[in-house]
Amino acid sequence: MPVVKVIEVLAEGKSIEDAINIAVSEAAKSVHGIKSVYLKETQALIENNKVAKFRVNTKISFVVEN
Repeated sequence: MPVVKVIEVLAEGKSIEDAINIAVSEAAKSVHGIKSVYLKETQALIENNKVAKFRVNTKISFVVEN
């Protein structure tokens, strides 16, 4: 059975989906074998009374390589 590790990654984007994709792509630069991402928390950042961007707190799981 493989060992799975979980890291928390924060990211911002123009949409929630964009922010999640940024979190995964940035984590993939130093982590291999990413299997899933769990959206822990979402925030909308406001500028001039409008939603300007989204911030997500994700938990990314990956298989620990031997």
